[in-house]
Amino acid sequence: MTERGVGPASVHVRGGRIVAVSGFRDVPRGCPLDDHGDAVVMPGLVDTHVHVNDPGRAEWEGFETATRAAAAGGVTTIVDMPLNSIPATTSVGALEAKAAAAEGRIHVDVGLAGGVVPGNVAEVRRLRAAGALAFKCFLAPSGVDEFPHVGEDDLRVALPALADGGAPLLVHAEHPARLREAAPSRRYADWLAARPPEAEDDAVALVARLCADFGARAHIVHLSSAGALATIRRAREAGVALTAETCPHYLWFAAEEVPDGATAYKCAPPIRERANRDRLWSALREGLVDQIVTDHSPSTPALKCVESGDFAAAWGGIASLQLGLAVVWTAARARGASPADVARWMCAAPARLVGLGDRKGAIAPGRDADFCVWRPEAAFRVDAARLHHRHKLTPYAGSALFGAVEATYLRGVRIYHRGRFAPPSGRLVWA
Repeated sequence: MTERGVGPASVHVRGGRIVAVSGFRDVPRGCPLDDHGDAVVMPGLVDTHVHVNDPGRAEWEGFETATRAAAAGGVTTIVDMPLNSIPATTSVGALEAKAAAAEGRIHVDVGLAGGVVPGNVAEVRRLRAAGALAFKCFLAPSGVDEFPHVGEDDLRVALPALADGGAPLLVHAEHPARLREAAPSRRYADWLAARPPEAEDDAVALVARLCADFGARAHIVHLSSAGALATIRRAREAGVALTAETCPHYLWFAAEEVPDGATAYKCAPPIRERANRDRLWSALREGLVDQIVTDHSPSTPALKCVESGDFAAAWGGIASLQLGLAVVWTAARARGASPADVARWMCAAPARLVGLGDRKGAIAPGRDADFCVWRPEAAFRVDAARLHHRHKLTPYAGSALFGAVEATYLRGVRIYHRGRFAPPSGRLVWA
């Protein structure tokens, strides 16, 4: 699969890079050959929203387990978010600690995002110079004390620094004034009511206004409220550099179907109603939302309050890194989308967001030879015991999916094949 479409081809690799894409039979005599028959060879997925939590909270998830799950799901590059690890990645020292924790333990390439928190604008510039690919902030409490949320005044200080460095600001967009305190409850409807769509809609409007004021790039992460789409459309039409992603769980699940007490489904913003989900799919087809990433955010079963089923107390986050391609493809094929659409949403656009578009996200000469080999019509049922992230709790357990990943290649080397892994060979990637 290339940017021109899907068809028979040979991809020529030298020194970890693609040097040519040619006819199917155009293979030099005597050169090593991997022939994947009628499987789809797609660019390796680029997931720019992953919470590894290592160092400091590696008992939730660590670099080894997260990147094994990535490789098994056809993901060849992830960008690790700056919170949940200790220390949070809000300083160059913390960035170096994160890099040290990853060294020699990663199965896929890993980029690092820095954090924007109150009072760290000087560190933002240093983090960018040190190679941070992007920056993340929360407009509402993040859930961990090490990563406080920012307000409008903080963003007015930080955005000029980001504009100078050319890095995008990844915004968790929920306005705290619109959030409600969640009382202990097993009812999913109560959690949904505590995080109303207006919280997202107001926060996106604030970000759009500030981006216009400062000429900065901002990206709305894990968009769940379709009510914010009109604001994003107006901003884009006015030339504001505002983009948005959504996640597999918002495109697959619907609030009407979430069982009470099933805290594996808890995330923030929450999974919303079926009609809202349909509008997100329409925005993807239009290109208004241009990418899909997982927001893989696992924790221990105890933190998910599996026994009590209390949505208010449970940690918010969905584990899905290994399953993102299959979940999205299963839903997309039912809506008439193609594998090329999936490659645009899950490979090319995320790579472009974080400045890796010249290295990742496409099968083209000069790019890294990162490939996901998969069979779109191969069906399977999710067996949680076969997942490779640290804790097996996921709301996708038991789901019937299409799109089995057969093999994953990183810089021309096969790192995963039918349940088997090569030793870790991933690298840190820098701005």
